Amino acid sequence: MKVLRAEFVTSAAAPAQFPRPGAPEVALLGRSNVGKSSLLNRLVARRKLARTSATPGKTRLVNWFRVEAERPLFLVDLPGYGYARVAKRERESWKPLIESYLSRGPVLRAALLLQDLRRDLSADEDLLLAWLAERGIPALLVLTKCDKLGPMRRAERVRELASAAGLPRDRVLATSAESGLGIAELWRAIEACLPAGRAPD
Repeated sequence: MKVLRAEFVTSAAAPAQFPRPGAPEVALLGRSNVGKSSLLNRLVARRKLARTSATPGKTRLVNWFRVEAERPLFLVDLPGYGYARVAKRERESWKPLIESYLSRGPVLRAALLLQDLRRDLSADEDLLLAWLAERGIPALLVLTKCDKLGPMRRAERVRELASAAGLPRDRVLATSAESGLGIAELWRAIEACLPAGRAPD
């Protein structure tokens, strides 16, 4: 995927604020410290499009980023979960927001579930994968921070996590926002989930 331009479009704190469906959307989900913003920036080759933070849990809204390419799409960054240093009540309020977004219908073409390669899947990831499968939303397990392990250990962890997730190997991708490892492969997997031809804006 050759990205010509990428830009932030809008944020939503409630379903009523979601923009009207247009180009296909691909959601990014994952724990608060998994590196969603860093990966999004690497995908579009923009260092500061999505803001990164040393404090997990800063993304508290649903954020739409338009990607202009041969096949335009939106990358949609959802609030992280798990280690966010915010009140439990606020974290719980994100659940209906995320579920409302994931019930968006045909415009949502795929969900990228980001997972630190060095960590095992938790009940949160298992439930989310099952939730996506029940609704027919294609899920890609995107393993992040893969530069932190050597090639042999990395390959071993990819096999272990693919087995734990119960996903076909071609839907489990090893990536690194730092080195660019796996970014081209991830784009090809995303493209395979998009409809043919240009979609309306």
